[in-house]
Amino acid sequence: MKTEALIDMLARDAGPVPSALAARRLSPAAAAGLLVSALIAITWFGIIPAQMFATAVPWTKMAYAGALALAAGWWTARLSRPAAPIALPRRVTVLVLLAMVVVGGFSLASTPAGARLDAVLGESWSTCPWSVLVLSLPALAGSLWAVRGLAPTRPGAAGFAAGLLAGSVGAFGYSLSCPEASPAFVAIWYTLGIAFTGAVGAVLGPRALRW
Repeated sequence: MKTEALIDMLARDAGPVPSALAARRLSPAAAAGLLVSALIAITWFGIIPAQMFATAVPWTKMAYAGALALAAGWWTARLSRPAAPIALPRRVTVLVLLAMVVVGGFSLASTPAGARLDAVLGESWSTCPWSVLVLSLPALAGSLWAVRGLAPTRPGAAGFAAGLLAGSVGAFGYSLSCPEASPAFVAIWYTLGIAFTGAVGAVLGPRALRW
C-alpha cells in the first residue's frame, strides 16, 4: 500500500486534531516570524517616516496583511487536522485577496490616467515581491515546523496555506519599511510576494510535512 493511501485510510478514522492544539502551535510560529521579519525589514530598509502613520497608507497594508494572515492561518490550521473541513477558511482567504484587488482597482480608477503606471509600478515593483518573500522565510520555517507536529494529510495544500500565512506575515513586516502609497501597488506586488511564498510552501510541503 502506498504511503499516501495508508495516511488517508488512517485519517478517516482518526478524527480531527483539537483546533486549540493547531492554534497553539501556529500562533507562536507566526508571531515569532513577524517579529523577525519586522526587525530585518527595519534594519535592512529602515522604517517609513513617522508622518506616514498619520495617513491610511501603512494601515491599509497592515490591515490587508493581517487579515490575510488570519484567514490563511485558519486554513492552515484546518489542513493540519485530519477530517477538518477546509471550504470556509479557503473561501475567506480568497475573499481577502479579492477585497484587496477591489480596493486597488478603485484606487487605480480614481487616479489620473497619466499617473496610473506610476501608481502600479511605484519605485520598487521589481524588488517588492522578492523582499516580501525573503522576509517571509522565518515565518515559513516556523509554520512548517508547527504543521509538521500536527497531522496534515494533504501536505502540498498544507504547505501552500502555510506559505500564504508566512507571506502575509512577511508582508506585514515589510509594510513598516515600504514607502509605496498606492493600494494598486499593494494589490499587485505584495500579493505576488505572498503568492511566491505560498508556492515555496507548496513545493516544500510534501517533503517537510510527510509523516
